Amino acid sequence: MARDRVYIFDTTLRDGEQVPGCQLNTIEKIEVAKALEELGVDIIEAGFPISSPGDFNSVVEISKAVSEPVICALTRAVKKDIEVAAESLKFAKRPRIHTGIGTSYYHIYHKLNSNPDEIIQRGVEAVKYAKSFVEDVEFYAEDAGRSENKYLVRVVEAMIDAGATVINIPDTTGYTLPDEYGKKIKYLVDHVPNIHKAILSTHCHNDLGMATANTMSGVINGARQVEVTVNGIGERAGNTSLEEVAMIMKSRKHLNLVSNINPKKIYRTSRLVSTLMRMPIQPNKAIVGRNAFAHSSGIHQDGVLKRRENYEIINPKTVGVSESSILLTARSGRAALKHRLEKLGYTFTKAALDTIYHEFVKLADSKKEIIDEDLKVLAGASARDIRRNLHLHKLQVVCGKGTTPVASVTMEWDGVCHTATAEGNGPVDASINAVKEILKKKVKIEEFLIQAITRGSDDLGKVHMQVEHKGTVFYGFSASTDIITASVEAFIDSMSQIV
Repeated sequence: MARDRVYIFDTTLRDGEQVPGCQLNTIEKIEVAKALEELGVDIIEAGFPISSPGDFNSVVEISKAVSEPVICALTRAVKKDIEVAAESLKFAKRPRIHTGIGTSYYHIYHKLNSNPDEIIQRGVEAVKYAKSFVEDVEFYAEDAGRSENKYLVRVVEAMIDAGATVINIPDTTGYTLPDEYGKKIKYLVDHVPNIHKAILSTHCHNDLGMATANTMSGVINGARQVEVTVNGIGERAGNTSLEEVAMIMKSRKHLNLVSNINPKKIYRTSRLVSTLMRMPIQPNKAIVGRNAFAHSSGIHQDGVLKRRENYEIINPKTVGVSESSILLTARSGRAALKHRLEKLGYTFTKAALDTIYHEFVKLADSKKEIIDEDLKVLAGASARDIRRNLHLHKLQVVCGKGTTPVASVTMEWDGVCHTATAEGNGPVDASINAVKEILKKKVKIEEFLIQAITRGSDDLGKVHMQVEHKGTVFYGFSASTDIITASVEAFIDSMSQIV
């Protein structure tokens, strides 16, 4: 059976950027847009041009920077909005104007102070006006999730007659259930006489935690475009997650659905968006979370080591993650302990492993996670290998507006003090560069997460660092009221496992 193509409409740079504190400048938006192009996104909603000069300029520059995806600009059903959007898209190779208006009882009567017939008229005028500038026009029926289905049929038919090529059915408030949303899409497919002339699109929000489920229900019932964001970011509780929808379609082949997404680019794109928007990814986030492919339960670890498919429906390499993580905790079993010891170069008889496991369990009861250095001690390795032989003695940083940040670091390494000075893009970057000068190890920081433990300017900050070296990932942690010191110590904590 032929597989149906589903178009991926990414709104990370528009709806996703509406998250408070996550705004990007034009250069950062171009970097994200290029990553989305590499990822295989079909349409990039680059901004809402009328909203600000910055948004207008971003749409202009993104239109110049990428060539494969359709570049889309959002408007209200207002002539000035549409004119400004058309101007911002003048360099786009494949431009689209996305215009629309509210269609629910709440929006018609309590937001727009209008009536159903006038709403249709305003929508038709907006679509026709947008059509005079570009061939590709998408119409959104805002709050369609709470709109009456029979009225939606009238709206959709009129907009397609006016020239709309895509009809967006947003669950703007994240209110619908998957069954309800799927039936709404099916109702439109069955009752709009000219529906074959346009593509139906989903746009679901996550207020009740069902954005992805609603989106898939919409696609299963006939929608062929999905509006999504990287990491599921967006207004309030967020939007449908791009990576979740892409991997559902790839994993559930019986659905006969396919997208143009290159899954190997998912993890890298996710980390880029998280870093630039300064929005950490929750550890248990599906597909891209730090724990998405991590196993700490002994039963799960044993199953994964015997055959990955026992507990993983996705090979982590498929989405750009190097390997699954077997984390050693009090819940881990002998299989995981044996696996980790072998990776460190140790081989034991069953009796010897039983002895080490007994000591391991006692230690694990007092620690959240057992690290390689702990295992070396349990295995009888030299005490010179353990972490306390690499630690920070002194850190001095000079930075400020108009100056290049410079850091001087003094560390003790195997009982010998070493000092290095380095510059960087900021105080943390400069300090880490100085540590790298001392250790002479080529590493890549995969994740850098800072969290406040308490409240106020004197907060105790907790830092998590994830560092990759020669294909292996190492973790470091630290906490301090001095966030620069905590960051450097977390980096040293991870580096101590390498040196």
